Amino acid sequence: MKNPAHRPATILPPPLVYFAALAGAWGLNRVVLIQMALGQIGVMLGWGLIALGFTGFAWALWAIGSHRTTVNPYKAATTLVTTGPFHFSRNPIYVSDWLVYAGITLLLQSGWPIVIAPLVWFLMRYAVIRHEEAHLQAKFGAAYTDYCKSTRRWL
Repeated sequence: MKNPAHRPATILPPPLVYFAALAGAWGLNRVVLIQMALGQIGVMLGWGLIALGFTGFAWALWAIGSHRTTVNPYKAATTLVTTGPFHFSRNPIYVSDWLVYAGITLLLQSGWPIVIAPLVWFLMRYAVIRHEEAHLQAKFGAAYTDYCKSTRRWL
């Protein structure tokens, strides 16, 4: 096994998990319809969640960039970022991804993304986040432990 201090042993690229789930949900909906009749309110709320997600993503990228470390889940972090959205969540990018996922679910007006959501959560938690956390713990030790005590994983 590789040394987690060197770099995260991330298994799946995070954007691919969400994209594959939404593409799969769209395909399943074409075969077996699970319709959510939310109308125009659902569409407006969907776009609002997508905008909120992209705003959170941009804020997290700004925080990471201002600390001159990487956003790439396959590269080693050089700094433990605890400011900006990282003050509220250890995974603000993934929270933002969930907001976009929820927004697209509302735009599709399909129940399939909701059915698939537990699988997405499981893959993100155990194929991505677990490895990122092991890397940060190995790299930053007590500072990361303290950060985990004061900041939730999600919200």
